[in-house]
Amino acid sequence: MADTQDLVKDIETLGDKLSAARSSIGQQIIGQQDVVDLSLVAMLSGGHALLMGLPGLGKTLLVDTLSTVMGLSSNRVQFTPDLMPADIIGSEVLETADDGTRAFRYIEGPIFAQLLMADEINRASPRTQSALLQAMQERSVTVAGTDHALPAPFHVLATQNPLEQEGTYPLPEAQLDRFLLQINVDYPDRDTERDILLATTGTVSAKSTAVFTGEELIAAQTLVRRMPVGDAVVEHILDLVRACRPDEAEATDLVRDTVSWGPGPRAAQALMLTVRARALLQGRLAPSSDDVLALADPVLSHRMALSFAARAEGRVLSDVIADVATQTGQRKAAA
Repeated sequence: MADTQDLVKDIETLGDKLSAARSSIGQQIIGQQDVVDLSLVAMLSGGHALLMGLPGLGKTLLVDTLSTVMGLSSNRVQFTPDLMPADIIGSEVLETADDGTRAFRYIEGPIFAQLLMADEINRASPRTQSALLQAMQERSVTVAGTDHALPAPFHVLATQNPLEQEGTYPLPEAQLDRFLLQINVDYPDRDTERDILLATTGTVSAKSTAVFTGEELIAAQTLVRRMPVGDAVVEHILDLVRACRPDEAEATDLVRDTVSWGPGPRAAQALMLTVRARALLQGRLAPSSDDVLALADPVLSHRMALSFAARAEGRVLSDVIADVATQTGQRKAAA
């Protein structure tokens, strides 16, 4: 009983701190609340996020603001076709000491930061992409046979332009699966854009302040994993993920007709973590089926693909996921 009371107290305390973090982020990021919340969900879950959006929508500013508010060291890498793996993870250089002896010294690359912005990740070659994505998964890099641990916590927020594909190297599906969430950054509405104009074109601009430290973020990630998840939510996650696989018995007719391949177990793991983080962000003690429905598209959209025939018909993957989520939610409510 005492352990439960302590857990409830910790969750409530962290909820208040997250509310302060959202307010601090809002000093610089006007609107885009869903994007901000999903970015925080990814970080609370200990994962990485892929930001999909056109240039000029505030993705770089969001990452800079998150690094300030969450108290993390940050670096930004602009990905280009000539970028090499060593430009990211670092390399060894041969140095000559005063006594004439020579030895190799490892110089860390920009990946050695707690929050890394990989800008336009699809413009780098597959070799460079794989070096980054391997580090994302293993939280370390290997140079000349020596492992070098990355700082903790370690998060990557990568950006990608969804329209301009000329001269790019699209991420393979297996590498996309390394991202916990895919976050779509859309145009602001008219009122929000007016607020942006007034707030950013004057002589004084608002500043965000630190709310968390790196150690506090790690503690929050541990607390997220301690949050209870009801059996109904677990079953809803399983129903949703398995219904998105065209070869499963639980698949809907729409999935069988339109989906080429569906999400793997990592998608279910991602949902189990992110629904907890979303509930915590909203000040609740446990996740619900509404969290599963809200996170279905960000978790699943980059982990499944439409068939060629479905794309030719103009089908959109988000609509397919929404249909499956609705059907599984209705069945769960009826049960």
